[in-house]
Amino acid sequence: MPQRPAPEREFTMRFTSTPRGARLARRLVSHRLNDWGHPYTTPANETLTLITAELTANAVRHGHVPGRDFHVQLTLAEDTFRIEVTDTRAEKQPPSTPPTPDSVSESGRGLHLVAALADDWGVTPRPAAPGKTVWAKLRVTTGGHPRVHQVAPRPADSASAYGHNTESFAATSSQRRDDLGSRPGAASYGDRHL
Repeated sequence: MPQRPAPEREFTMRFTSTPRGARLARRLVSHRLNDWGHPYTTPANETLTLITAELTANAVRHGHVPGRDFHVQLTLAEDTFRIEVTDTRAEKQPPSTPPTPDSVSESGRGLHLVAALADDWGVTPRPAAPGKTVWAKLRVTTGGHPRVHQVAPRPADSASAYGHNTESFAATSSQRRDDLGSRPGAASYGDRHL
């Protein structure tokens, strides 16, 4: 297993395996990125927030074990962000290549979105405990912008292309917030089907 470079910055936290925990994880990752010099409206912040939303939603939906939390770790090392979401359910592994979703299905597009936005992603077994870690990497250039993918659409375009409600994403990641609470009228992440 290749060694990872020592992180320059690191954020790690456990969350309840509920839609509320997934929303909080997404918001705290966005807030931490802002603190690290990647403001809410930058492509790096918006892209990583969307990837975090998809991975944490999958941890709640597919990795939930009653009474067990999921864990999020965000690191920055050598101009590469790595987001890891660890749950305690080992038997439900995501496929290495997401299957093509049914055109009428309301779910099944999250990993397609992660694959389109991230520079790399994968799944590793959880060391010394049952479960798995789903991770994604995003390299940023000077100025905090992700490297451009020829085939990957912009975050807002890819969300709408995959049938996601882009209004809820824009409402939570494109506006500067002073608190991490809900705002009246903002769409709730827990109400979306992924």
